[in-house]
Amino acid sequence: MMATPLDPTAAAFLFAENRQQPMHVGGLQIFEPPENAGPDYVRAMFAASLDAKEIAPLFLKRPHRSLATGGQWVWVEDEQFDCDYHVRHSALPEPGRIRELLDLSGRLHGTRLARERPLWETHIIEGLADGRIATYTKIHHALVDGVASMRLLQSVLSTDPDERDMPPPWARKPVERVVEDRDEHGHSILDLPVSAFRSALALAGEAAGMPAALLRTLTRSVLNDTSALSLYAPRTILNKPITGSRRFAAQSWEIDRMRSVGAATATTLNDVVLAMCSGAMRRYLLELGELPDSTLVAMVPVGLKAKHVATASADGGNAVGAVMVKLGTDLDDPADRLQSIHASMGSGKEALSTMTPTQILAMSALGMAPAVLPAMLRMQGINRPPFNLIISNVPGPAEPHYFNGARLSGMWPLSIPIHGMALNITCTSYAGEMGFGLTGCRRTVPHLQRLLVHLDDELAALEQAAGV
Repeated sequence: MMATPLDPTAAAFLFAENRQQPMHVGGLQIFEPPENAGPDYVRAMFAASLDAKEIAPLFLKRPHRSLATGGQWVWVEDEQFDCDYHVRHSALPEPGRIRELLDLSGRLHGTRLARERPLWETHIIEGLADGRIATYTKIHHALVDGVASMRLLQSVLSTDPDERDMPPPWARKPVERVVEDRDEHGHSILDLPVSAFRSALALAGEAAGMPAALLRTLTRSVLNDTSALSLYAPRTILNKPITGSRRFAAQSWEIDRMRSVGAATATTLNDVVLAMCSGAMRRYLLELGELPDSTLVAMVPVGLKAKHVATASADGGNAVGAVMVKLGTDLDDPADRLQSIHASMGSGKEALSTMTPTQILAMSALGMAPAVLPAMLRMQGINRPPFNLIISNVPGPAEPHYFNGARLSGMWPLSIPIHGMALNITCTSYAGEMGFGLTGCRRTVPHLQRLLVHLDDELAALEQAAGV
């Protein structure tokens, strides 16, 4: 592999990274062993994962810069690749509960990837009391984005429980292909912060239609009617400098329960997901005596399918924009919060519908810049973010999947907190369930696991309010 320059998005993630702010995404998966699995099943699974005859080029790339590259980051092939370093066998301490698994995942997620090696790791984890097996994988955002990493892990799975001799994700396939949700410019849903800023610099060709769209959106923002752009979000305990330590909490809920609430209230599945997060955040901050008087604001990536700009990210598609959503955390009633979110999402998508994709990226850049630029320019602590947290929704497989006969029984994403935004909530759907992955700074976000209880309580409250 010859030296290949990093594109501006990938380079930006390397420049933004520091010890307090690792810039990798992750995924936790749990598998049920096949019925005929023996006591050495996990060890054999680990040995087989190291036995890839050839490694896919993506997993051999490492970043490099020197005087010879003019100080610019380039990708080079790791000529001393050591699969044993990247694929590791781990075990949980007793009693082997999900709690121990989440704690281990959080600690692994807080460790930076070594830049002198390809930027990924996989841990095959045994020791769960119920006999299931877990895998935790992390991969740098400069290498692939969150959507691509989830698709990459899924690409080696099968819907056939009897299929065997399946290679691990890092093995080279006869035809290399990674499926990603991308727009015509190559942007994907979790590339949004940097790609939006980058595209804003090349906006000249779109200038003709921008002033009117900008004026409409700015007018709403000045009036604090959050839409595609937010100029104000209350400062909370989440919006402080962070450390490099991570805590991870995860749980899944039946999608049919959320759809029933949506059907009864004329709202979308994505609205209900946001309402669950809103109510959980309200309960959490009330417990801590930290609930602000005004509503929290969330940045929600929005997927665009061709001309259907009003399609939310929960429905998939190519994501090139973001909506700043008022979560209604200042409202007591869960039904009022849901309707407030529905209206805010509708307002944001309406604002985006008047713009071209490039204009959407530019508008997103205006909202993202206060959160992104300080990280890139090492200016943490002087900004006030225009939103309080990111809530994203990544669609996954609708039917059960298997790896060499082991059934995938659950999957949860781990994402990236940044300075001034200590909590990131990412959801992914799988086989009729919605998995919530909450990644937070271990010091800045206390008692993160309590949010799982609050999410459960809020779904029940929404069901009661909707009469389902």
